[in-house]
Amino acid sequence: MPKVVTWLRRAWHWLTSMSTALILLFLLALAAIPGALLPQRQVSASLVDDYLKANPTMGPIYDKLQFFDVFSSTWFVAIVTLLMVSLVGCIIPRSLDHWRAYRATPTRAPKYLSRMPLHASGVVEGDIGSVDKHVHSVLRKWHTATYEPAADRAGAHSISAERGYTRELMNLLFHIGLVGMIVTFAAGRMVFYEGQAIVVTNSQAPSAVPVERSREFCNTSPANFDVFRAGSLFDGTGLTPFCFESQNFVADYLPNGQASGFTSDITYTDDVSKPKSEWEPFTLEVNKPLRVRGNRVYLQGHGFAPQVTITWPNGETRTQMVQFRPTDAQTFLSSGVMRFDPPAGMYPDLSERRAHQIAIEGVFAPTASWTGPNGDMLQSAFPAMDDPALAAEVYVGDAGLDTGRPQNIFVLDQSLIADGRLEKAQRLNLEPGQETEVDLGDAGTVKVRFDGAAEYANYQISRDPLQGWALATTAVMLAALAASLTIKRRRVWVRLRPVEGTGQNGGAGLVEVEIAGLARTDRAGWGSEFDEVAAAILGTGGEAASRPGGGGDLDEPDL
Repeated sequence: MPKVVTWLRRAWHWLTSMSTALILLFLLALAAIPGALLPQRQVSASLVDDYLKANPTMGPIYDKLQFFDVFSSTWFVAIVTLLMVSLVGCIIPRSLDHWRAYRATPTRAPKYLSRMPLHASGVVEGDIGSVDKHVHSVLRKWHTATYEPAADRAGAHSISAERGYTRELMNLLFHIGLVGMIVTFAAGRMVFYEGQAIVVTNSQAPSAVPVERSREFCNTSPANFDVFRAGSLFDGTGLTPFCFESQNFVADYLPNGQASGFTSDITYTDDVSKPKSEWEPFTLEVNKPLRVRGNRVYLQGHGFAPQVTITWPNGETRTQMVQFRPTDAQTFLSSGVMRFDPPAGMYPDLSERRAHQIAIEGVFAPTASWTGPNGDMLQSAFPAMDDPALAAEVYVGDAGLDTGRPQNIFVLDQSLIADGRLEKAQRLNLEPGQETEVDLGDAGTVKVRFDGAAEYANYQISRDPLQGWALATTAVMLAALAASLTIKRRRVWVRLRPVEGTGQNGGAGLVEVEIAGLARTDRAGWGSEFDEVAAAILGTGGEAASRPGGGGDLDEPDL
């Protein structure tokens, strides 16, 4: 048992040492690298799936190592926990030591002050009492202590002064701020929520008559989001109610297609009972969010939503406008999928109805450029919607609409095609307003019309109630770090000896003054301050002889 106690004591001392805290900080930074380089499931599960498909060998290994869930992985949480224990274990005893050092009496002067790194001497008029009073006035901002000849190492009247205790205090505040920052960030991830809402603005569809879709979003339910993420302690019932309506989305491009700016005019209210005529206007820009009662609304991105109308053999029509995902960030060539269910009266039997669903997998170009050997391969020449076009492949069969399984709105389920449940019928290249007949075999002939496209904006709504605390702790940490690097711990000793044979018969007495200085940490910038202190003590009554010398960082020098 004693060996176990000894081992535990040693382990605790090792864990709470400053070197261990630095090692854990380095490991924490190293552990965050996979989270920055690899897609994370908490951000985008689809990107992780794409990575696993593209890397069948290393992908599963990374997955087992939790590289796709770095910041919630077991090993990352373990490092953070050990770092917290180490920092707290460092802070508590160091705080006690700092309090004791602050209350302690400055150490006595060394016997030989001339051996100190900084030294000055001179003679001033007066007696020991008046010179002592003058020295204390010069060192009034210092922590001082006076030693009588009986207590002084050289048997003379001496004054010890120390300054720079705030350096250690700032060092402690830095570690406290670091702990606070980690705690507030971790706690914030447990109570935060974040979601994305895609809103079709209907502002840039020059060749289309798009379906009217609501441009309003209300932060009243997680179901209103297209993507929603929340911390483990947030149950979805604490959303801050507010609404906004997108008026437009405007993108400015350079001649080479590079975006120079995005803006979106919206109107909003934090009182959902207000009529829209009383909503307040606001212009969203990149890195200029709308702040509503602790929530932030960001303009995160944009894209295009083509509109397609299908006319069935019985004359009924179905129209869809679906957002496509940009596959080329420079030209905004986009891809996506539309799924259509036949009219209810055409196929009363469920299995027959399922066998006659239509899926359209297409590529949309805002400014069409036709390439390839036959000039039928669609590319995009510019990100603005100047000459839109749609290249689509039409499938008929089971599109997976009523299976109860979630569907990727950007990609068709390839297993349906591989199993033969979904068969390719025809490939189309369409411009706005163009209509083509597609033969679906026994299902008859349908008409597919590309109506045009509208532009959509992607808005991100975020709330972290501890964000202010995280900012405050981070500011404390950085300010304390800067202060700890600039404040210097230093000591000054002054020894007074009366000059024999002076002060008799009513004459003015003389006192020999010897001054020494020592920096507890480093000497950068300390020499000039020592010279000022020495000159103020010696005044004009004596000449200072200041010189650098040997010595060291000693708590109780015995020289």
